[in-house]
Amino acid sequence: MEGECHFLEGNLRARKRVDYVKKTLEELGIEPERVEIFNLSSAMGPQFAEIAKGMTDKIKELGPSPVNC
Repeated sequence: MEGECHFLEGNLRARKRVDYVKKTLEELGIEPERVEIFNLSSAMGPQFAEIAKGMTDKIKELGPSPVNC
């Protein structure tokens, strides 16, 4: 859970990094909703599956990335 990371402040640092990436994406005209962070314990398998499905659905709804590779 947030603030209770095995690596001390790892998930708090990760949250800041994700917020930075979301801000950068927005500045580039890319939907920041393409990146999210979720705090789960290893015992939360069903919740992980639900979140993964929700993110997959969200990305499909947003469509292909506007960045050409």
